[in-house]
Amino acid sequence: MGLKNMSLILGFLGFVFLQGLLVCTAYNVHHYNFIVNNTFFQRLCSNKTMLTVNGGFPGPTIHVRKGDRAYVNVHNEASYGVTIHWHGVKQPRNPWSDGPENITQCPIKPGKNFTYEVIFSDEEGTLWWHAHSDWTRATVHGAIVILPEANTTYPFPEPAAEQVLILGEWYKGDVKEIIDNATATGADPTVSDAYTINGQPGFPNNCSNDTSYKLTVEYGKTYLLRLVNAVMNEEMFFGIAKHNFTVVAHDGAYIKPVTTSYIMITPGQTMDILLTANQSPSHYYIAATPFFDSNAPFDSTNSSAILEYTGNYTLPSSIPYPTLPNVTDQDAADNFTTRIRSLASAEHPINVPKNITTQIFIAVSVNQILCANASCGGPSGNRLAASLNNVSFVTPSIDILQAYYRSLTGVFGSDFPSQPPYIFNFTGDVGNNTLYPSQGTKARLINYGEAVEIVFQGTNVGNAENHPMHLHGFSFYLVGTGYGNFNATSSPSTYNLNDPPEVNTIGVPKNGWAAIRFFANNPGVWFMHCHLERHASWGMDTVLIVKNGTTAETSILPPPANLPTCS
Repeated sequence: MGLKNMSLILGFLGFVFLQGLLVCTAYNVHHYNFIVNNTFFQRLCSNKTMLTVNGGFPGPTIHVRKGDRAYVNVHNEASYGVTIHWHGVKQPRNPWSDGPENITQCPIKPGKNFTYEVIFSDEEGTLWWHAHSDWTRATVHGAIVILPEANTTYPFPEPAAEQVLILGEWYKGDVKEIIDNATATGADPTVSDAYTINGQPGFPNNCSNDTSYKLTVEYGKTYLLRLVNAVMNEEMFFGIAKHNFTVVAHDGAYIKPVTTSYIMITPGQTMDILLTANQSPSHYYIAATPFFDSNAPFDSTNSSAILEYTGNYTLPSSIPYPTLPNVTDQDAADNFTTRIRSLASAEHPINVPKNITTQIFIAVSVNQILCANASCGGPSGNRLAASLNNVSFVTPSIDILQAYYRSLTGVFGSDFPSQPPYIFNFTGDVGNNTLYPSQGTKARLINYGEAVEIVFQGTNVGNAENHPMHLHGFSFYLVGTGYGNFNATSSPSTYNLNDPPEVNTIGVPKNGWAAIRFFANNPGVWFMHCHLERHASWGMDTVLIVKNGTTAETSILPPPANLPTCS
């Protein structure tokens, strides 16, 4: 069958003890081979080679059912190390296959391979996978489709067909060179040259009209669109000309249906959308445009695809284009995101922590690091940086998971602070408050079973903007958001504890706050970071370590035998 597209499905039947009961568990096992190598492409009137999986941009889609398991053998034929992360997959007790470079593993070296064991649990819907080393995810990514368990179905009528749509970003230059140069100089990385829908920039980009992605539909039928935002540094508005649609799932969990003419989706997020082809048969543009509420440089271009009805009809002289919100329209973004609620049905229940036992308050900032003789490329000759609680994360040279598991010293500190070094008017006139952060590799240890609340507080330090924060190893409940400074007395009264969305990536509003809750029931080392790549590269990251419980079933699984070496 070859290496590129092999997918072998095997049945597995086993028994586990759960709360004293003997339970039969059955799941399918899937096998995939990913070959990471350079592939030639033509876009925007120019040529380039770039890193891909199995020669595709985007890469292959993984198909499983809820509770299945996938083994993905990644062969690295690139000239530098890579890792793969399974975004939104909780990987119960299995941080060894989570993927972030030098957090849970060292990179797969050129010419080597590593097999990831991807353990699915309660996720259902659409997630995605992507490289998690430097900026390689710009071109190395693909979707994960998680169907309902056998003999069950969706909590909505069965669609006529399904289609993955991935929003991406296109750089004419070499992405690794772009981030390496920015890291060396301390300057802002060069912005992208276009956005893409399923790998194509589309109208109105140069040399792109004839290669636009086309989605074919039949009048009267309803389709399930699985949308992934794989964009690097911008949130996106998305819409289809003259069509409303209904969002039914978000980050691999079902939500109460939201009917709308547009969505706002942050990097890292996924949404499942029901589209009914109910307009006059014709062609209609599908469009994605940036939402960007900052003074930082960004890619201001648009990307499009074409919704193409089947049948015989006369094409319009001008294909209708959707009316999407302005690039800075915060109200439009909020009007969509605040409507999202968990389905919270008997078939798809939620479990929101009510009695919090661990509270963490995190100030989220863009910063600067002083350079001798103002020799760097950032503001005032300094180096651009970012921080959580005024600590700018430094990635170690060996992975934190192995250091923690094997009790190696000198790799990381366990003193990530539970609150900022001091309290100030976070969203007001901050002056030079915490402009210059400390640097370090700091983690926060949490006991197994704790009910955790984290409040992310956006700040006006540096350059305020919306921050899409992502936590590995968990889905969590977004129980509240607001603008201004979080007030520990009054802000919790606005929380939604009845049906908050269960997600893995959330937008912390510009000069606002977001509160999340989850049970620390997944032992392991889990990365937490902003999903704007330039911020993650600057240090807007930390690590949560959930300690083992009291039993083998509540402890980290043993490491695989073929982990990539760190030497």
